[in-house]
Amino acid sequence: MNRIMLILTLVFTSSFAIAQSYNTAFGLRVGTEWGFTAKQRILSHTTLEGIFQSSLEREEVMLTALAEQHFRLLTRRFNVYIGGGFHKGWRTGEVEYDDTGNAINDYKNPFGLTVIFGAEITLGRLNLSYDFKPAMNISGGAQRFYYQTGISMRYVLFKRKWKVFKKKKNINWKFWEKKKR
Repeated sequence: MNRIMLILTLVFTSSFAIAQSYNTAFGLRVGTEWGFTAKQRILSHTTLEGIFQSSLEREEVMLTALAEQHFRLLTRRFNVYIGGGFHKGWRTGEVEYDDTGNAINDYKNPFGLTVIFGAEITLGRLNLSYDFKPAMNISGGAQRFYYQTGISMRYVLFKRKWKVFKKKKNINWKFWEKKKR
């Protein structure tokens, strides 16, 4: 119990620090699904992620839009994130029929809600992440719930610019004295 409290304390206290070291990243996603992924930072802890993927289990392609909240761990380059959004899919395969003429894989194009939990690390211009992405179809789809895991490898297109605090000039509190040159 003490370890869980320690981990939760570290996660929540580190969340006040800036979490991402990039503004825009684009790359590949492989796992139970494969495709492309792009992330764009919109706030200091928040990104929007778009995933276009094809299923290895079903004959469909899927577009997912997610908003994610990042929490820094140890450094600004290593963080965990949680988020959610919507997905929309399109069937790519033909309907198959059994010997009696009944459709085996007949379903409508899926639409639903997606949740994501993950961790990512940025090394130079390479952003690597691993995530768990359960989804629920509100309408259509081959099944109501499905679970995906994936590893994303993104190239950082635009790095985040960090503010450098300049040292303030010395203030001459004795303004009546002349400065020495």
